[in-house]
Amino acid sequence: MLSFSSCWNNSRHSEGDEMIDEIVNLGFEDIELSHGMTISKLPGIQKAYQQGKFRCSGVHNYFPSPVEVMIDAPDAYEFSSHRPYERARAMEMTLRTLELAAEFDAKYVVMHMGSVPMPSKKWTKRLTRMLKDGHQLERSFAKHKLKFVKKREKIAPLYYQRAIEALEQLSEKAAELKIPLAIESRSRYEDVPNESEMVRLQEHFKDNPWVGYWHDFGHVQLKHNLGFLDHDQWLEKMAPYLIGCHVHDVYWPDRDHRVPLTGELNFEKLLRHVDPKLPLVWELSPTREADQIKEALQVWKAKFPETLGA
Repeated sequence: MLSFSSCWNNSRHSEGDEMIDEIVNLGFEDIELSHGMTISKLPGIQKAYQQGKFRCSGVHNYFPSPVEVMIDAPDAYEFSSHRPYERARAMEMTLRTLELAAEFDAKYVVMHMGSVPMPSKKWTKRLTRMLKDGHQLERSFAKHKLKFVKKREKIAPLYYQRAIEALEQLSEKAAELKIPLAIESRSRYEDVPNESEMVRLQEHFKDNPWVGYWHDFGHVQLKHNLGFLDHDQWLEKMAPYLIGCHVHDVYWPDRDHRVPLTGELNFEKLLRHVDPKLPLVWELSPTREADQIKEALQVWKAKFPETLGA
């Protein structure tokens, strides 16, 4: 099922109904209401929904944004934080998101769970810079990556456990509202959960139908490019837990949120592991042009007609 994220045009609009109209005019009937949404746009979105202008495939936490956060910052409050206030605020805002998701009959809420406190400029960003400069086959690249992995493994358990504890509480509300929590694959290795933690997390909740996996094609491809995983093998492994996907392409090696079918991703191969009835949400950078999106959508419909049905 194709859907489209409001992250593409949220910042360009002050009225929620105008934001919805622009997405509908691209050719999408289903919309994911994304993070970064100011509460002032909510009445217009509600109006458009009540008028039947769109179906809400799902919602991305936090929706709307915390009123005290002035920029689009889905990680402003982390469940893994060492600050009790931040953890409490993350819980509060997520419970509010779930309530609004129910109002829109959303089928899921996409979740970020936090991070391990490691300066990203020293680790993932440095690896990415080395990759861009063509050093990925050199000993220095392998040495830096190994040091990174070992350091993260040493300090990560506390932050992973905080994420688990948060989900155990939030899944009770998710069960009450019948809206699954979809834990997203992230692009930085500092983020929680990483791949081994994601497997453990999904196994931890295997008997809980209200927690599952959200696959982000672009994020996972960035980690594939850095040599942390094989994209095809990873998606095959995680397919049993899959709730849905963010769909965007990547320009080598780290420019994600590009228009699908314009970059390096082999969607024909990867989509073999995805039930086409699951939400496939195009999550694009605000810099992408409407004409390019419309053109790619027509190509996508011709190549993957099985993904069009609700």
